[in-house]
Amino acid sequence: MKPLQGIIVLEFCQYLAGPYAGLRLADLGARVIKIERPKGGDACRQLATKNMFADGDSLVFHTINRNKESYAANLKDPADLEKVRRLIARADIMTHNFRPGVMEKIGLDWDNVRAINPRIIYGEVTGYGRTGPWRDKPGQDLLAQARSGLTTLSGNADSPPTPFGLAIADMICGTHFAQGLLAAYYRRQKTGVGARVEVSLLESIIDLQFELFTTFFQDGGRLPHRARRGNAHAYLGAPYGVYRTRDGWIALAMGELRRLADLIDCPALKAFDEADAFARRDEIMEVIATHLATRTTAEWLAILEPADFWCAEVFDVQRLLAHEGYKALGMDQVVRRPNGTEVRTTRCPIRIDGERLYADRAAPVLGADNPKIEEDLLHA
Repeated sequence: MKPLQGIIVLEFCQYLAGPYAGLRLADLGARVIKIERPKGGDACRQLATKNMFADGDSLVFHTINRNKESYAANLKDPADLEKVRRLIARADIMTHNFRPGVMEKIGLDWDNVRAINPRIIYGEVTGYGRTGPWRDKPGQDLLAQARSGLTTLSGNADSPPTPFGLAIADMICGTHFAQGLLAAYYRRQKTGVGARVEVSLLESIIDLQFELFTTFFQDGGRLPHRARRGNAHAYLGAPYGVYRTRDGWIALAMGELRRLADLIDCPALKAFDEADAFARRDEIMEVIATHLATRTTAEWLAILEPADFWCAEVFDVQRLLAHEGYKALGMDQVVRRPNGTEVRTTRCPIRIDGERLYADRAAPVLGADNPKIEEDLLHA
């Protein structure tokens, strides 16, 4: 039995952050029902990466909505809205990511919903919170990264602002959302009292940078400076970074410079000590880079790994998937729709009692679950 079995979640969310939280709840056993517009549904159904679709829906939609159900309802139609209200009366958790004010117009804001179901956990995702000068700006991942300062940390010193190459604001916000919803649900189980849970892309991406902000606060407001080459962390000294070898790349984490100099037999590196690691980071990394370029990645790993000096070969996805280290994790799964459409994707990263959490049900077809949902929850 999965931990959240028996919990009913109504998901009014679109795109990524809110549905990512719903994905995690579904992986853990909750019955997650997407409430979607009859025409088009979740806009993410047409938000394609590399213009790739499966059975009419984007791969993005498939990756983040597996193991859910779809209930099509026109919230502007009184009859459909009444059915949704009855579903709310049966739900444990309800989530949405509409801009501030939208749910008030529909009549499904916090005050109205808790009048229907005082025990419900009501979750809201916004871009920048419900107040302040940015409240009505679009809550989109890249835009949140841009406003958060995050783009000034990746890349090298002469690089332009560099965003993460994935939707990091959405993913971390969805993670925080799931945490808040579960914490509120746990409290409800003890007290019987519902709750309103709020997260925003900006607050989540700021929290992700707690090292940056804490250091900035204590450092007299000085901005971080990225390393000139191989930058991996704007506040860590050499050797921390990524270096080219004769045939690839290698990452070096924290380690004593003198010890590294001995291990890789680099006399020029012995001119520096630990006090120089940050203050003279660029000089040191230049020396390391020049030296590491003389031999292959495998040769350096054969020296550094037995000595327990923290290092790793830099893989691309293709090489990662071919490695036994990846295969041992069992991260792959295939999800299927009733018509036979299959999508290979990843599983939930959580294990319960040593068991991996797999779910082979693909993202739902728009409105396909209306009859069963009504039978189970409205006619019972």
